[in-house]
Amino acid sequence: MTDTDRLLDTFRALTHINSPSGAEEPLARYLLPVLEDLAFTVDQDEAGNLIAKAPGVGEPFLLCAHMDTVEPTEGIVVLETDGVFHTDGSTILGADDKAGIAVILEAIRRAERRPPLDVVFTVHEEGGLHGAKALDLKRLRARQGLVLDSGGPIGTLVTGAPSQVKVTARIHGVAAHAGGSPEKGVNAIMLAAQAIARMTLGRIDGETTANIGVIRGGQATNIVPDLVEVWGEARSHDEAKLSAQAESMKRALEETAAAGGGRAEVEITDSYHRFRIPADDLLVQTFSRVAEGAGFPPTTVRGGGGSDANIFNAKGLTCANMSMGMANSHGKDEYVRAEDMEQGTVLLTALLEHLAGPG
Repeated sequence: MTDTDRLLDTFRALTHINSPSGAEEPLARYLLPVLEDLAFTVDQDEAGNLIAKAPGVGEPFLLCAHMDTVEPTEGIVVLETDGVFHTDGSTILGADDKAGIAVILEAIRRAERRPPLDVVFTVHEEGGLHGAKALDLKRLRARQGLVLDSGGPIGTLVTGAPSQVKVTARIHGVAAHAGGSPEKGVNAIMLAAQAIARMTLGRIDGETTANIGVIRGGQATNIVPDLVEVWGEARSHDEAKLSAQAESMKRALEETAAAGGGRAEVEITDSYHRFRIPADDLLVQTFSRVAEGAGFPPTTVRGGGGSDANIFNAKGLTCANMSMGMANSHGKDEYVRAEDMEQGTVLLTALLEHLAGPG
């Protein structure tokens, strides 16, 4: 078996372990002995995060990926077509972030020398970065590292990501019989629809996005609904723009509900904060030199999504997000190329050996 075969076998095994957010324990049970076989000491914190440590040479370094996936994953069928992993279209693949886990494990196996490593596999990343938020960084030695949870060509490093706020609302109307006396009712679903139609959503500008992702309410077709819940979000690399976007969404909900005879209870809550690692930072400079030396053009970008790196940077641990080549994450058309995972492993192995110094 070649090293590449081993990498791909690991990825296949990971994708067949169902691990939606909040139900990562089967995957954690699989990974714990794997890490121990690689000479790591492994603990699991109260949140369910796996925290593994191994000695090495040089400054401690963090490697992180998350164990959970979005849904649907039940009954996953993984297919391989011309070196591309995908599914039959009925579920997501889970390359986000099982490609990251597979590459971390394989790079550890291949590296002839490496720095002291803190490896963290987090839980509930997709549901709001909850595992990283719960992680006590005093349990780690590293003060810099990489999260492997991004798409794009190998050699891409996400050095900035936006802040996110959640916008949640309960819109109240008045219940009535839909056939006997609809004029006595105030339809909360209609109020929500009108409010959402007033909003500017999607790509707001180069730094800002917004979305309404969930609307839930109603009991039956013969009842004018008196309550609907709306869940949305806004993200931006600019805090002023983020605040303005969230407030405009809140205003649309409150004003529309009031004008239609109902009322809206709207809450804006912080989810995570932006980060930006400067180009002259040692982590960025080191990654770029190693990537170029390994034949991968280094590229730094500002991402549009959040990751565990947002939380680590906010807690004082410098952490960028390295691409594994995954594509169409969170969709049933998600895929990852075997070649990209292999190249990502080559790059990460070279980085670990470089951080450990000359052999």
